[in-house]
Parts: sequence; C-alpha cells; structure tokens
Amino acid sequence: MLSNEKNAVKDFGSEIIKNKKFNGSRLQTARIYRGKTIIDLSKEIGISKQAISQFENGLISPQFDTLMGIVDKLNFPMEYFFEKDSIDISLGNTYFRAQSKMTKKDENKQREKVKFIGKLYNFLNEYIEFPKLNIPKFEEHLSIEEKAMKLREYWNLGEEPIKDIIYVLEKNGIVVTAIKTESSQIDAFTQQQIINGNQYYIIVLGSDKGSATRRQFSAAHELAHIIIHDGFMNLDELTNEELRNIENEAHEFAAAFLLPKASFIKDISAYPTNLDYYKQLKKKWRTSISAMLVRANHLGVLNYNSYQNMMKKMSRLGWRSSEPLDDTLMINDPTLLKRSVNILLDNDIFNEDELMRELSNRELTLPREEIENLLGLDQGILVSKEKSLSVKVIEMPVKKIL
Repeated sequence: MLSNEKNAVKDFGSEIIKNKKFNGSRLQTARIYRGKTIIDLSKEIGISKQAISQFENGLISPQFDTLMGIVDKLNFPMEYFFEKDSIDISLGNTYFRAQSKMTKKDENKQREKVKFIGKLYNFLNEYIEFPKLNIPKFEEHLSIEEKAMKLREYWNLGEEPIKDIIYVLEKNGIVVTAIKTESSQIDAFTQQQIINGNQYYIIVLGSDKGSATRRQFSAAHELAHIIIHDGFMNLDELTNEELRNIENEAHEFAAAFLLPKASFIKDISAYPTNLDYYKQLKKKWRTSISAMLVRANHLGVLNYNSYQNMMKKMSRLGWRSSEPLDDTLMINDPTLLKRSVNILLDNDIFNEDELMRELSNRELTLPREEIENLLGLDQGILVSKEKSLSVKVIEMPVKKIL
C-alpha cells in the first residue's frame, strides 16, 4: 500500500475510534471466536505473545498498525474492539454431544458463538413477539420415560410421530439455529443464558451435518439437556463416567420423546426383525433405523440376540454409516430467527444498512456474514436489496415501535 493510502486509512480509522478506549476483553473474545491461541495470533501479526496478553488484559493498547493487523487476521470490524460490554449476560452449561473428542479450543470457540446468538436474539426480541418460553418443571422422582411422555402431554403432541421437532421447539420458545460449526466433532450443543434478566435456551445444530433423522435426534437430545439436566451444574467437577451418564440420559430421553412407548410398540410388533419394515417406519417416525432398533431392544420387543443380529446385518449392508432414505428425507431447518429478520426488512423497520448500524449501537458490531451464519440467514440477505418473506410458520407480530 502506498504511503498516502496508508495515511488515508489511518485517518479514517482514527476518526472511527476517536475518544474511544480499546477493549481488551473484546480482543480475547474475537481471538477465541476464530479458534486462535495467543501464540497463533502473535505469529500472524508479527508481535510478541506478551503484547497480545497485555492488550487483552487492558494493560496497554495496540498502536494503529498493530490494530490493523488484528482487524485483518481476526476479520472483525475495527469498531468492535472499541465497544463497551454493557449487556448483562450469565451463561449456564454448554452441553456438547462429543465433549470427550473436542479440544478446549473448539469448545471455547463454540461458546463464544452461542453467546453472540443469544445477544442477537435478545436484540430481535425488542421488535418481534417471539413465542414465550414454555418449559414445564417435572418432579425429580419421575423416570426419564415418564418425563418424555409428560412433555408430550404438556405440548399437546399425543403419541403421533413428530414430523418436525425444530418447529415444536421454536413454537415453545426455544431458540434454534443451524450454523457451520467447522468441526467434525460437533452435531449440536445447548446453552442456557440469562441476558438482561431474560432467560433463553439456545440449541445450535450443525448446518453441515448429516441427514434429516440425524438432525431430528440431535435436536431431541439437546431438548433432553434442557428438560432433565441442571443448566448451571458445574460440569468440570464431574467424572468422565458421570458425563457419559448425562449423555446416555439425553439419548434415552430423545428416543422416548420421538418414539413414544405405546404407539411405537404397536408399530414395530408386526415385523420386529424385518429391516425392510424399519425402512417404512423410518418414513413415518422420522427417526433412524439404528435408533429404532435400540429403542425396540430397550422396550423389550427385540431381545438382545435379535438386536445384535440386526445390527450386524446393518453393518454388512453398509447401513451403519449411511442408511436408506438418508438422502431423500427432507432436512428441516430452523425458521424463527430467519423469519424475524425478514419481517424487520420487509416491513421497513430497517433496511440492511440500518439494521447493521442499530446492531452497532447495541454493541454488536459484527461482520455481516457472521450475523447471517449465526442466525441461519440466507447468505447475502444483509447486503441484498431483494426481499422475500419466507413461508409463514409461526405467528410473530411486529411489536409496536414507540
């Protein structure tokens, strides 16, 4: 870059950050969000790791050239690093499906992403009348099977198959989004948040993962953590065996919720050892064949030997890695967050640029593409002038703007 161009950039940047203080905690957040260690970032920028640490701890502020390096390598807007953190947020546990296989760096990266999702949802909640959180409290002595059935009763689901669990979750006030996790170890995860006094449960699904039935079961598994596990329990104090038990409980709840005992037994009892029959049931119950076999064994319809023989047959057929219908059953996507943004744009509450500016006013200056990913929006929707309202699914009237 020519010297006069450098000076122009420096003058423009200086105007943006005029009379503002560098926020070191924001640097730490952005670094973790991008999955970088202090050493990684220091090498990329060409400064010492001690300097990065001092920036993050608020001991010193970076010179302008260093700041530009930070902006470039982390791909966050310059303004982001000078915003305050006045949003009051308390985080519960983040339940990861494959926790034992994930690195701490990956875990922390996803935690930062879901924090932003919560803050963005809290902002949208000022303009959109979202469904109220509708989560019952169950007595501790109830079994997992009983809790799954009582939740079905509470949500008026009966014992019929759930065609779209994501719709059910969103209808009952649970925030669901599908993002690119950039990790093969993450199917889905859940976090409880309290933001400015508002309680949210957020389920994040990997948009780059699997089939319709895999997503259906993943969502039910995350629902289990919300219903049967303490959102603020200290997971770091638990043993590996205790963590495995938590995951097993979530699996058990998901199966019981998706495949209710009485109606599922009635279905599978006709041909309990016929795999081709399970292919037909997969269309009806929107659940994988392997999950149905596990459930059938758990309910006593399949004895252990029959269950093992059928699993071995699935392996011989190559169904353990890719089941029939995995490529034909339609994957259901979350719609609530996507529709809320469309409503704001289509009703001229904001245009794209105004929405980005208002987010900045709320200390949420993020790259457009990051907001699109976090909220599950169509790529380019925040820069495109073409507006189209998605299919109406859940009534969300725009709040009166005072």
